[in-house]
Amino acid sequence: MLVSGSGTIFEAMVEVGVPVTLVATDRPCRAIDLAARLGVESLVVDRRDFGGFNEDFDRVGYTVALTHELVARGIDLVAMAGFGTILAAALHEAFPGRVLNTHPSLLPAFKGWHAVRQALSSGVTETGCTVHLATEALDDGPILAQRRVPIYPEDDEASLHERIKVVERTLYPTVVGRVMASLGEGIEPSSMAGTVEEK
Repeated sequence: MLVSGSGTIFEAMVEVGVPVTLVATDRPCRAIDLAARLGVESLVVDRRDFGGFNEDFDRVGYTVALTHELVARGIDLVAMAGFGTILAAALHEAFPGRVLNTHPSLLPAFKGWHAVRQALSSGVTETGCTVHLATEALDDGPILAQRRVPIYPEDDEASLHERIKVVERTLYPTVVGRVMASLGEGIEPSSMAGTVEEK
């Protein structure tokens, strides 16, 4: 799994038996400590070694380095969960059709890092989360599953995001487990696109 924060979705995966073999992060974060407690290998490929968090960031170099580490460990499926770095082509070339992402909106609406804020400011009455096959394009790629989350008048960004995360912690492990089962049967994840689950 590729994560950048607290690792709550990673924890939810482990709790339901999804076999996570590696947690990789782009910065030091709680997910590394969590992986240690859960007995899962962890790896920090730090953005600061590639220019940090500004316009000097070497996205291609960073992606090549991270991809090398994943390939060296025999990773078969990559699941991103709150990973704060947009990755370049090398990752998708190494894992074609095998990079999953979860996003806190009903894509294609509200792409990008501030999706929850955008949903609130737009005046829509519902949003949700989407699990999709990631591509080089930001928050794009075939949708595998979605679930709706209502927006209440009293919601702020924090309260709405937390309700979306509760749904993500159930939906994402379910979809990852389903994708892993399909890979075990020789079925590529791309064939699952369009089988959208909405609730």
